[in-house]
Amino acid sequence: MTATDRFDRFVIDPFGADIPAESARLRALGPVVPVELPGGIPAWAPTRYDVLKELILDPQVSKDPRLHWRLWPQIGEHPSWGWILGWVGVVNMLSTYGADHARLRKLVSPSFTHRRTEAMRPRVEAVTAELLDALAAAGAGGDVVDVKAGFAHPLPMRIICDLFGVPDGMRDGTARLIAAIMDTSDPSPEHAAFVQQQIGTVLPALIAHRSEHPGDDLTTELIRVRDEDGDRLSDEELLYTLLLVIGAGFETTVNLIGNAVVALLRRPEQLAAVRAGEIGWDAVVDETLRVHPSIASLPLRFAVTDIKVGDVTIPAGDAIITTYAAAGVDPARYGPDADVFDATRGAEDHLAFGIGVHRCIGAPLARMEALTALPALFDRFPQIRLAEGELRQVPSFIAFGWQQVPVRLRG
Repeated sequence: MTATDRFDRFVIDPFGADIPAESARLRALGPVVPVELPGGIPAWAPTRYDVLKELILDPQVSKDPRLHWRLWPQIGEHPSWGWILGWVGVVNMLSTYGADHARLRKLVSPSFTHRRTEAMRPRVEAVTAELLDALAAAGAGGDVVDVKAGFAHPLPMRIICDLFGVPDGMRDGTARLIAAIMDTSDPSPEHAAFVQQQIGTVLPALIAHRSEHPGDDLTTELIRVRDEDGDRLSDEELLYTLLLVIGAGFETTVNLIGNAVVALLRRPEQLAAVRAGEIGWDAVVDETLRVHPSIASLPLRFAVTDIKVGDVTIPAGDAIITTYAAAGVDPARYGPDADVFDATRGAEDHLAFGIGVHRCIGAPLARMEALTALPALFDRFPQIRLAEGELRQVPSFIAFGWQQVPVRLRG
């Protein structure tokens, strides 16, 4: 029996307006649920921690649509599916399988070693201090300031652009490109065309600039690999690897910092315990990633063979989304209060950074940035509090974060 015999497809909200509530509704339907993504793309959504972990680690689950998605040849027949090309119509670690995935990961992983991450710490600390000074000036009169726009976004953006040698004049365009890819609220052909046009403009311009002006940066390193050994990295792989590592290198950290700030300000007793040294900042970061993972659901993976999940079969060739938000608050794993932010829980086993050969290579950098930014922010502004008004989720079922984080820096 397949799940399509038992349920209609659950339509995923393209705006991601209430991801926790949607995760709960999905979980009530079973361990893996047939869903419809924006534009009408059919897929399967795991709803339990153990199921998602098993699928991520299963060698019979692929990331390569060209090899293993039965609907890949039909994308051109469905204009409303064009938005997915920014995720699977590329050639990088996010869309390759087996030996190709291992090859691309091996090329990029050395750039995110512990040594290199630690070497960036002074720069992260300097940018943090600079941005906090600017934030203090903006909120000096008691005005509401946006911690996301003034701190959580520019910090990782500047760091990743430094790391990849993105010149100042290209940084705004790079940020707009990543935001457009993350925005799943508009599955129109026009939006998809805009994204593809930006991918074909912004990144080639960076590659051209660094080819002409090489420096001590990761874009220059990847260009050198392409030029010296094209069998290891093609032009296409270079372009889309930059798209992945630059985008993932700042957008997810933006949400990590912003989500942690909101979580602590909404749980003042937790914040007080952190300030008293009773809870460590590492625990805050892990609990944020568990309850509010920067990526809620990531498209797409594909069943290489029929895969049994309980009494449900995911047929070979079907698409699967990796549902980090649902897995992180699975009561079977984390107890009946799994949806409650509690940094004393000890949630180091969360899947928000992936696992095994699919663990995010930028995780150490993201963690280091958050562990620098968060204590610095709360030390500098011990009276910080959320401003009045409702917070709004970014328009995406993929990204899990706030459009703005308005605060008052003094009580």
